[in-house]
Amino acid sequence: MRSLGTFGRLFKRINSLQLVLTLAGSGALAVAAPGCRVDEQDLARWETTQRGPDKIRAVVTHDKYELNLRVEAALSLIRMPARGGRFVGIDILVESLGATPAGDREKIVNGLIPAIIVQLKKDPPAAQAGQPAPPDPSFPYKDASYALLLASENPALVSDEKLRSDLRAALIEWAMKDFERRLENRNQKYGMEQLMRMLGSDGVKQLPEKVTRESRQLDKIASLVDELGTPSTREAASAKYVEIARWIVTQAWIDAKKPLVEAANASLPKPPTADEFKAQLETYQDEEFARLLGALKRVGGRAAVDFCLEYAADGKNKKERRMFSLAALELRLDPKNAEDVKRVFSIATSDAPPEVLDLAFRRISEMPRDAVIEKLYEAFKTDKWKVRRSAASIVLKMATETKHIDEFFSKLPLDKEPKGFARGEAINYGAMIGDVAKLDHRAIVDKYLPEVTPIAQRVSAASFYLVHGKPDDVKKTLAALELDKVPLPVCDAADEECKWTCYVPKDGKPSESELREVKTFGEYVKLCVEPAIAEREKK
Repeated sequence: MRSLGTFGRLFKRINSLQLVLTLAGSGALAVAAPGCRVDEQDLARWETTQRGPDKIRAVVTHDKYELNLRVEAALSLIRMPARGGRFVGIDILVESLGATPAGDREKIVNGLIPAIIVQLKKDPPAAQAGQPAPPDPSFPYKDASYALLLASENPALVSDEKLRSDLRAALIEWAMKDFERRLENRNQKYGMEQLMRMLGSDGVKQLPEKVTRESRQLDKIASLVDELGTPSTREAASAKYVEIARWIVTQAWIDAKKPLVEAANASLPKPPTADEFKAQLETYQDEEFARLLGALKRVGGRAAVDFCLEYAADGKNKKERRMFSLAALELRLDPKNAEDVKRVFSIATSDAPPEVLDLAFRRISEMPRDAVIEKLYEAFKTDKWKVRRSAASIVLKMATETKHIDEFFSKLPLDKEPKGFARGEAINYGAMIGDVAKLDHRAIVDKYLPEVTPIAQRVSAASFYLVHGKPDDVKKTLAALELDKVPLPVCDAADEECKWTCYVPKDGKPSESELREVKTFGEYVKLCVEPAIAEREKK
């Protein structure tokens, strides 16, 4: 009995202790429950703690939390500082919204987007005099906007069309407010160029307004307009770039840049002379003009074409700057615009330096054959053989059929003794004829070898063999021409490049060669064409 009494008392004590613990536990929960409610202060603290991102994710995704808190949690993920250089908060936000049921997601997004737009519309922080600008707190909101709009989950995270439209408009406004600093900022998850590409043509519509004399990003603006701009945006930018180009080549530009060059010279051990300083400014001006025209080339547009043609045509302008202008016209001339074709041909056939002429002909070569062929043949009539050679080279590059080659031969000088038809021309033509694919080249050129044919045609045909001939051609075709006495074309005595000369074995020293003038068609074949074939065969 005694032992049972002891056991009974022990059992009663245990039951009493369980009751106390149960009541105490219930009381503790009842007290702790209000203190465990998550609020905005918790979210702010979690933004910087190790496990914080997971806790904030839980608030976004769980429907036990009030809508306002879930929206605030989404904003916390946006504000969250980068961790290890990675903006994990925005990635978690996108993942969390994608995992949230559609009804709840729509409610969260409907509250989140207006809050983001408020932040995007704030003015960027202004820099104090002599101080760098303070950090821009709007970048995370831009990055989050980009991620939300770009997310390709099915369904889209921002499904409401008005919200999407409002957010896009806010992003465009944000980008244009402080474009250059925001473009240059490297502390962002998605760069400005990525943003512009997502926004498309709407995103760059206002960029022409950023093309100013003070802009540091003229090249980048040009690239974005070229890639994304509509024709109207391109034209607006073109006009702005031309305004700057015209300013750069003025004395006003030099006056504005003098202090910069003087400041740079101040650190030199020996200051430049007046002439050296002038040369510095001119070189600086050339470089800036070339850089500006590089941007103008990407933008194109009517204003750009008109300016470049005008500048390249003016013989008073520096050769190099005229060349920059023609280079900027690459693939920008309109072959359907008769005035464009006329103006570039006027430059190509002028007395401009050879480098300018060459670039003008390059621009012509970019146009369709039908648009320029007659103008090219008009250029054949010039007494400047280098101009004719440039025009003829384009004609032959455009040739694809036998009739094109025959037409080319018919446009060469038809005089029995043409003046100024150069050996370099003939060799160039012969080489290019052989480069035209899928033609019976020998059948074509052999028609122009007989003595009754005008000499310009004959030497051009014979030069095909000089470049493309084989040993069998000597026996079959060329040997019969060695005694031909028809005089070669006549060149100006002062024009060394025009003259008909070949390297031939020295008399009495056949192992050595010397440059000798050839006078007849037969000599050209025997002393120039056939030795070239033999030399090529040795290799």
